[in-house]
Amino acid sequence: MRGEATVLHADLDAFYASVEQRDAPALRGRPVIVGGGVVLAASYEAKARGVRTAMGGRQARELCPDAVIVRPRMDAYSAASKDVFAIFRDTTPLVEGLSIDEAFLEVGGLRRIAGTPEQIAVRLRERVRDEVGLAISVGVARTKFLAKVASAVSKPDGLLVVEPDEEQSFLLPLPVERLWGVGAVTAEKLRRLGIRTVGQLAELEAATAERLLGRAAGAHLHALARLRDPRPVDTAKRRGSIGSQRALGNAPRTAEELDLFLTQIVDRLARRLRDRDRVCRTVVLRLRYGDYAKATRSRTMGTATGSTGVLLAVARGLLDAALPLIDERGITLIGISLSQLASADSVPPELPIDWDDGSRLDSVLDAVRDRFGATSVARAAQLGRDPGWSTPVLPEHE
Repeated sequence: MRGEATVLHADLDAFYASVEQRDAPALRGRPVIVGGGVVLAASYEAKARGVRTAMGGRQARELCPDAVIVRPRMDAYSAASKDVFAIFRDTTPLVEGLSIDEAFLEVGGLRRIAGTPEQIAVRLRERVRDEVGLAISVGVARTKFLAKVASAVSKPDGLLVVEPDEEQSFLLPLPVERLWGVGAVTAEKLRRLGIRTVGQLAELEAATAERLLGRAAGAHLHALARLRDPRPVDTAKRRGSIGSQRALGNAPRTAEELDLFLTQIVDRLARRLRDRDRVCRTVVLRLRYGDYAKATRSRTMGTATGSTGVLLAVARGLLDAALPLIDERGITLIGISLSQLASADSVPPELPIDWDDGSRLDSVLDAVRDRFGATSVARAAQLGRDPGWSTPVLPEHE
């Protein structure tokens, strides 16, 4: 554990909506919703009226009828992200990107040349505002976890430093939802047990937390509640998984529609794998039902692969198993994650496969797209259909 607060967590505020307000001065100070059928992002003015990410467009308009709705501009968000990350890397060589709008920075070795961590954070925020035109919140603490919590508490457009002797008084009164890894399901489980604050969780014995929450999750959350997080800022970390999802709103969906959405998602993810010469072993289907409860289903394959046909067949099997519950409860989001990633060179060549006609087509599509580009050929079922929005991602460190 570090002896002083030297980790920065920098997180752009309402990123997509802020880029829209930056580029269109008439939108500043007004409620802005990015996305039409489903909310991809909302400005703080819209959030104050109850609008939330992944909410259906109709519900968002009912809550905020004067909102300005804009179509997403992914290229603009990617460009803004690159400009901000250039400032991060000009501040310190130790940058760990988490997503296109947030990162950890280690600044502990810069005191003599750049000042205290707080002074560095102040200049960082000024540069992002002056050079990129966006507001960014920064938390400073001894650990990555506390820095992330501090940046969230400081929003919007804030800076919060948690010194070592202030850590307990800062963290323990906060609701358990602030712990990294506590979602709605875990939070509700803890509340049923009478545990509402981080401090109440910290008071438990580690074995009790593991028994209540499961061994891995319980140990992880209990350690965070007791301020134990020795993870360094990792500048060379490659992604352990990649994923994509699509919010569907509240409209009923047929099995054929869901299969189309699934195919679009798997096509994108498989191309990302092959573009980076990577393969995966585990496919995870992520669902959010009509009552907003979340569920995951997964399958781990014996051999890692980057083949669209194989990944799509596995994903379809997972979706088919979930269809009865979807018919009963409805569905508002579908997503796929690919995990246990590895370099394509690190696994033996795939064995010949006895392709059916559909999988043979997928293998041909892979070969054509890999040679001539992702847009060179498309499935007939996808022609003229909304492809959904693919969230920009940061390039990996190789």
